[in-house]
Amino acid sequence: MKKILLFIFICSISFAQKKTIEQRVDSVLALMNLEEKIGQLVQYSGGWDTGTQTSRPREGHIELIRKGKIGSLLNVFGAEETKKIQKVAVEESRLKIPLIFGLDVIHGFRATFPIPLAEASSWNPSLVEKSARWQAIEASSAGIHWTFNPMVDIARDPRWGRIMEGSGEDPYLGSLMAVARVKGYQGNDLSANNTIAACIKHFAGYGGAEGGRDYNTVDFSERTFREVYLRPFQAAVNAGAATLMASFNEVGGVPSSGSNFLQTKILRKEWKFDGFVVSDWNSVGELIPHGVAKDLKQAAELGIKAGVDMDMEANAYYNHLSELVNEGKVSQKIIDESVRRILRIKFRLGLFDDPYKYCEAEREKNTVMSKQIVQATLQSAREAMVLLKNKNNLLPLKKDLKKIAVIGPLANSKDDPLGGWSQQGNANDVVTVLEGIKNKLGKSTEVNYEEGCTILGEEKNGFTKAVELANASDVAIVVVGESRNMAGEASSRAKIDLPGIQEDLVQSIQKTGKPVVVILMNGRPLTIPWIQENVSAVIETWYLGIQAGNAIADVLFGDYNPSGKLPVTFPRYVGQIPIYYNHKNTGRPYNPNDHYTSYYQDLENTPLYPFGFGLSYTTFTYSNLSLNKNKIKKNESLKVSVNVKNSGSVDGAEVVQLYIRDLVGSVTRPVKELKDFSKIFLKAGETKKVEFTITPEKLKFYDINMRFVVEPGDFKVFVGTNSEDVKEASFSVVD
Repeated sequence: MKKILLFIFICSISFAQKKTIEQRVDSVLALMNLEEKIGQLVQYSGGWDTGTQTSRPREGHIELIRKGKIGSLLNVFGAEETKKIQKVAVEESRLKIPLIFGLDVIHGFRATFPIPLAEASSWNPSLVEKSARWQAIEASSAGIHWTFNPMVDIARDPRWGRIMEGSGEDPYLGSLMAVARVKGYQGNDLSANNTIAACIKHFAGYGGAEGGRDYNTVDFSERTFREVYLRPFQAAVNAGAATLMASFNEVGGVPSSGSNFLQTKILRKEWKFDGFVVSDWNSVGELIPHGVAKDLKQAAELGIKAGVDMDMEANAYYNHLSELVNEGKVSQKIIDESVRRILRIKFRLGLFDDPYKYCEAEREKNTVMSKQIVQATLQSAREAMVLLKNKNNLLPLKKDLKKIAVIGPLANSKDDPLGGWSQQGNANDVVTVLEGIKNKLGKSTEVNYEEGCTILGEEKNGFTKAVELANASDVAIVVVGESRNMAGEASSRAKIDLPGIQEDLVQSIQKTGKPVVVILMNGRPLTIPWIQENVSAVIETWYLGIQAGNAIADVLFGDYNPSGKLPVTFPRYVGQIPIYYNHKNTGRPYNPNDHYTSYYQDLENTPLYPFGFGLSYTTFTYSNLSLNKNKIKKNESLKVSVNVKNSGSVDGAEVVQLYIRDLVGSVTRPVKELKDFSKIFLKAGETKKVEFTITPEKLKFYDINMRFVVEPGDFKVFVGTNSEDVKEASFSVVD
């Protein structure tokens, strides 16, 4: 009987190759028993744990695969290793259904690119798409089919450690970056052997964790949820993202992994998503401590009914779905639909046609850390940096300086530039800041180094030598910030100033009277008001990956003119949080002449650095802001133009930003909303006319009846170099 079934299956697959994917999915589904169907819904880690430990079946992974009880593995990679395991699935299991191998390729596989927050600082979706494309090429050569990325959570609280994984605080910028990464990972043909399926996460609202504390409760209005937090997810779904990951948090009292409202009503019914949803690590099991499931069996029932198709590491589906079906608590139809979604993606990846196409050891050898990929990490790192201050044009530094002091606990770190979630990133591949400066200058300049202090320590013994070195040098470059493990998952911080005594070190070097450049290396905005007030030059570099040192040296010595802009607001002090540019007005907006308005007694309302801020080695002048109409109908578009001149003496790139404000609505509207931007390159003295189109879609919002519409009324349009330094004009929308 088994031989007959196998013959039927092989014949059906052969015949199905002439069918549509949906027909092929149905052909396979028809041959599966309940145990095999549930197996497709189970994912286990075949490597290290990336979450809390869970009790797994006593049978090893290989035996479970052989029995058709696992549909996916994560944390297994390498062309030879994945081929060995895939061979068990497609040659030793009854139905020969291939596994899908997933891995957290967040900003690179081995060739580590800048963290996503840094790449968002480029304001260059094309660059971000190319970066994701290279990451997919490298990871796919090592047997990976699927990345748990991009993270598209909007984050308005820099205390939250996972802000480093996303694109900041703005839904428009975040949406463009989400789409760029999906396109980069998945390419033009998901079935090609150098593409990987994207997984947009964490669905949804995870970035709004109360207190900035990871895994914490989230609660906001549905209007805010849809207008801010859901927009990048919808954009990524519309771009064709293959999968989504449910988030750890609750929204409105319902944890995501048990939310039918999220997974079914919004995702599948409203957005027409036809891929599959995977839980986050044990997030189905965590329905128990959330308090909505009494045990793992009930958690499994809630998860599958909500629309979570694949259970990552909770064992809920493995242990209880069969029982739930037999008891009539979960219908066979629900199981079939989840299996269908998973098989659909496996077919789209081409795994049924060639399950070993990602398993070519020679391709892996020639691809991982190739010269092209390493060069791509360098370009991304250059564009990711943001020049925050440059008093008296201290930068760029001259290359004929006699002596340079390089100081600080991060100046010669080989590990920290990798940042969190660096996957197979290797510290031996990293170019440190000290090495980058020496590479740039060679033997023409004496470059000396002192650590000064550690990142978290309180010992100041190293200050003396650091100060002596600064005194004996023409300039001091001080590299300070966070270690790589201080930002990322489970790495929230209540204080976001420079850790330890690093600011004391900067102050000691500043007292020498020598020119000081501060290089920040961190995964979140930091509160650094003293540094901004007192130090001549400050560069935000984030975690730039393996080419960090060379990229930073390119900027320090003027071989690359920085063009990055902040994708997130920097507060002055932690007490201002949450602080973000697109906030609402109040009934009592701040008025310095009226005590009873919204302000702090001990601090300005304004940020240290606003959203969209970033300097250049040249200057840009804006003029002639004009609109082609001052009145449009609700279904019409408006043309906006502005002249931008490079009024300095250095060629450079500028991000021209367009914001709007709806002055009166049926519900309150933000004081500004980013609606477009254009990154342009201008030679010294050159002027370009930059044009934007404000379409009806860019004017829509959820009105008082939760309809997504354009309302008639008066608007302001702002164009400028950041969210605060703008020129403005007005227009009206009429019925």
